[in-house]
Amino acid sequence: MGLTFMDTLQIDGWMKKYHLIIKEGILEDDEKSPKILSKKIGKPKHSKALNLLLNLQKYDIETLAFMFDFEVLFDNNLAERDLRMQKLRQKISGCFRGSKGAKVFSRIRSYISTARKHGQNVMGSLVNAFQGNPFVPET
Repeated sequence: MGLTFMDTLQIDGWMKKYHLIIKEGILEDDEKSPKILSKKIGKPKHSKALNLLLNLQKYDIETLAFMFDFEVLFDNNLAERDLRMQKLRQKISGCFRGSKGAKVFSRIRSYISTARKHGQNVMGSLVNAFQGNPFVPET
């Protein structure tokens, strides 16, 4: 089948590499970024790269969750795919005519996405929903 967990020694090794790369990135950003003081608080402004590095450092466990739990996906392609259809619809028609249309479209797409994620037949799920028997995933 496949692996179901990662050895703690491997996790420790990858965590050390991860934090080393972040530290190197922070040092490199410090060398390259000009020191611009924020007008509001008088502290140096962080570059976008430094903000990203600091967030990756702060949320290291969340970022690397796939190493601790093999049920967590490595990427977020599903979330991106869920949004792609709505953006495509907006792009083709220019916009939704009103907020109600956008909400209805989003609900339908969300229902379809949920049905797919739970291995349901999409067309069958839609038919059942219109007949008053919608698919409701187990929590």
